[in-house]
Amino acid sequence: MRTLKVAVIPGDGVGPEISEACQPVIEAAAAGADILLESTHLDWGGQRHLRLGAPMPEDGPSILRQFDAALFGAVGRPDVPDHQLIWGLIIRLRQELGLSVNLRPALTLPGVPGPLRGGATIDLLVVRENTEGEYAGAGGRLRSGHPGEVAVEVAIHSRSAISDAARFAFEAARRRRRRLHLVTKSNAMRFGYVLWDEVVAEVAADYPEVSWERVLVDAMAARVVQRPEELDVLLCSNLFGDILSDLTAALVGGLGMAPSANIRPGQRLGVFEPVHGSAPDIAGRGIANPSGYLLSAAMMFDHLEARAAGDQIRSALAHALEQPELRTPDLGGTATTTRLASAVLARVQAGEASRT
Repeated sequence: MRTLKVAVIPGDGVGPEISEACQPVIEAAAAGADILLESTHLDWGGQRHLRLGAPMPEDGPSILRQFDAALFGAVGRPDVPDHQLIWGLIIRLRQELGLSVNLRPALTLPGVPGPLRGGATIDLLVVRENTEGEYAGAGGRLRSGHPGEVAVEVAIHSRSAISDAARFAFEAARRRRRRLHLVTKSNAMRFGYVLWDEVVAEVAADYPEVSWERVLVDAMAARVVQRPEELDVLLCSNLFGDILSDLTAALVGGLGMAPSANIRPGQRLGVFEPVHGSAPDIAGRGIANPSGYLLSAAMMFDHLEARAAGDQIRSALAHALEQPELRTPDLGGTATTTRLASAVLARVQAGEASRT
């Protein structure tokens, strides 16, 4: 039995209640794959910011380097400006740990309602550059509070970061259905996104078996809604990937169904988080959808070469969501967070028992 050390950062809003409900599922899936999961809870987030003036310790990134992975719940609360928590925690971790690629899959599950007519089946992966672009943090404000105040936000795109994301995306496409779409805006943004076009074309030459196409982001937004079944891997900048992955999540049941992984190609440590955010409007009511967190944990196991544990979680969740009484309110049901997580746990445990 091998050991995996995982940092659990429940965070804010619905994060702690989802994390608590899902932890037994994750531990059971690990045990079923002969893995001893050593989980350490870290109280990073908005509450810590209010107490100590920062959402995590100054050496937070170094602390995480002691672990194989981190499971992150959510960050954000109404009494703290969003940018302080986001930049003080998740974006800082992405940048200082070099987590240069963000993965956001969108997959239609049987029984989970979506807004598209005709019941289109969606199975795509957004590969998002994760540390640069419009989220690089370069810029500032001049003449603050005056009528002539100016704010400057500079997008930074480097050849190395684009190449890393592109190579990862082409590798993923080669394992999937061998189709890739580069999402760009080089018709109007003539420096950064022209560089994206050029670098991706260079990388594509190493993957002749993958068909690829360059699509402007506004056209891709329409295609995601009109013909999502045609899409396989979307390669995006930080900003475009953030926006389009929320759209793809909406098509497969909403943000509660959306997992993500923050990774660095070739590096073991990653941060895995659901996309739904802290959802303060429903925090404490016990009705948040735990699916995104569970699917993020499955991605964590995949990344750590424990795919059997990830498959157990995905299979158990898909089976549970086929039953209307186990769906949470965002999916049109009445189940609580705990009820859905408990049903997934029972399925995982039943699968483990059948193997022994």
